[in-house]
This record gives sequence, C-alpha cells and structure tokens, in this order.
Amino acid sequence: MKKLLIVYHSQGGKNLEMANAVFAGASHDDLKGVEVRFLRAFDATDQDLLWADGIIFGTPENFGYMSGAMKDFLDRTFYAVEGAVDAKPYCIFIGAGNDGQGALSSLTRILKGYKFKEIHEPLIVVGELTEEAKVSCEALGTGMAAGLEAGIY
Repeated sequence: MKKLLIVYHSQGGKNLEMANAVFAGASHDDLKGVEVRFLRAFDATDQDLLWADGIIFGTPENFGYMSGAMKDFLDRTFYAVEGAVDAKPYCIFIGAGNDGQGALSSLTRILKGYKFKEIHEPLIVVGELTEEAKVSCEALGTGMAAGLEAGIY
C-alpha cells in the first residue's frame, strides 16, 4: 500500500475547496493501493512526512508568499526529516489572487532543501475557483495517487 500525504492551508475557503477536490481525486474508488492522509498544515508533523511515499502541498498566495501556516509546517519539520525524505515525489497547488509566482517561488525554494522530487507542474488557480479549476485539482490528486500506486514515482 502506497501512502500519499496532502498538506494544505486555507483561510478564506478557496484553498479548502481546492484541497477537497485534490483529496477527492486521490481517493478515487478505482485507486485501491493508496492510503491518503489529508491534513491542515498546522496539524501535519514530521512523522507525516516520514510516513508518506508522496506529498501534495497546497497553499494560498498571501502577500506574494506562501501562507504562514505552510511556512510554519516547513520550519517545524525540516531538521527532523533532513536526509530521510530525499527524492520523495511532490506536487503543488496554489490559490492566488495575483499570479501565484511569489508563493510558488518561496515554496519550491524550501522544498529543494528537502531534496524532494517535483513530478508535476504546479497548479495555480488565479482568481475565483471555477468548476474547470476544481476538475484540474481533482486530476492532480488522481494523477499523483495513480502514479504512486503504479510505482511510477
């Protein structure tokens, strides 16, 4: 059984909707060989990163940066897992009001320090969350979970 961690933050609700769609995709009925752990950034720990075979990170863009909660999660876990999570696959979703590039840049810069392996282009949703964007979020979750289940990642 492969293990997928989805760790996210939402304050205004948009990223929660995105996270729920990612979780729905990752928990698709056709995926029998993947266990999904779905946690808010404030609730996730270093043990969750060590447990996971792959991680999906979700953050809003706050002041052109990742959320404080996501930064807190990364601050709390980095040294505890350093060297133990190298090459674990990850992907990112971002709910943005601007262009999301500041949040993406700050998050990917830190994730490089973990030595994770990016396996999918980041999904950035600018502005209102449309049904099409929700479908993309679901596809992100399904793709990551299916790739883990198939042993691709």
